[in-house]
Amino acid sequence: MIATVDNPSNAIEWALAEMINQPEILKRASEELDIVVGRDRLVQESDLTYLKYVKACAREAFRIHPIAPFNVPHVSMEDATVGGYFIPKGSHVLLSRPGLGRNPRIWEEPLKFKPECHLKDDGSNVVLTDSNLRMLSFSTGRRGCAGVLLGSTMTTMLLARLIHGFTWNAPPDVPNIDLTESEGDLLLAKPLLALAKPRLSEHVYQQLGN
Repeated sequence: MIATVDNPSNAIEWALAEMINQPEILKRASEELDIVVGRDRLVQESDLTYLKYVKACAREAFRIHPIAPFNVPHVSMEDATVGGYFIPKGSHVLLSRPGLGRNPRIWEEPLKFKPECHLKDDGSNVVLTDSNLRMLSFSTGRRGCAGVLLGSTMTTMLLARLIHGFTWNAPPDVPNIDLTESEGDLLLAKPLLALAKPRLSEHVYQQLGN
């Protein structure tokens, strides 16, 4: 369950950093929230299904900025051939999360934050997982993350409330948020520092105490 908490918090920090550097994305997400939720109440879990662009932003953060370089190791139970590669029985198998999410054969401009690449032409729901293994947000398969539903809900809810409740900007005299990854892991090298200003009426924030 630790991953269920740490993974969403990492994705949200990266999503906000990327969106502050691309104000048009932040604006589009805010506009979606104003249409779906309005400005007289807080985002509720029942709203999440309709926040397709906000969920696309979260999914894009998982794609480019996974919390760990590899998934939990698995062992092949029998000889197998996958994608033309022979995997002998007993092999330890690791999936590279950055290798999947940043694969230029799958993703156009793989290092650019582009939430729209997750929106579907038919307008159907956006989910944070990918059954086709083009990316790994949480673990997958029969032994996948038990907290995937909780983690997905936490991620979308927190990101939605942060965007809905505040306008976000880089600090003064900082033209852009530094998106450098720290050495040895995939976290932001420097903790995200940003200016947040309330964008809702005071009585809406008071709902948090109810």
